[in-house]
Amino acid sequence: MTWDQQEIRLAPRERGFHLITDEITRTLPVLRELEVGLLHLQLLHTSASLTLNENADPDVRHDLDAFLRDLVPGDLPYFRHTMEGPDDMPAHVAASLLGTQLTLAVRDGRLALGTWQGIWLGEHRDQGGSRRLIATLNGR
Repeated sequence: MTWDQQEIRLAPRERGFHLITDEITRTLPVLRELEVGLLHLQLLHTSASLTLNENADPDVRHDLDAFLRDLVPGDLPYFRHTMEGPDDMPAHVAASLLGTQLTLAVRDGRLALGTWQGIWLGEHRDQGGSRRLIATLNGR
């Protein structure tokens, strides 16, 4: 049984959703050695998210970002947490709705994703900065 864990640092990105599947798999050479296993990804931030969704049409990423901006605007009068800017509390809400962790199956040295699935980073701040993930692999 193999266990591997490493921290992955993602470059800063603009607000919105970003396909990061290839970036994640490139940083995990041990992945190619596993016949069967699990990859757990944990984002170490509370104002960004991880989700598994459409990997082909970038309009899906645009549309989900537009939906979340409409669902959780930055000018809600009852938000108290405003010291870090008007985009911070909405970012926390979006991260809580979508989540900051994913567990994915590994099969034959690859992530066992559906044809149109990819890992997305949801950047919910206007200036979120670099983001860090802990990637934990186990399997055989």
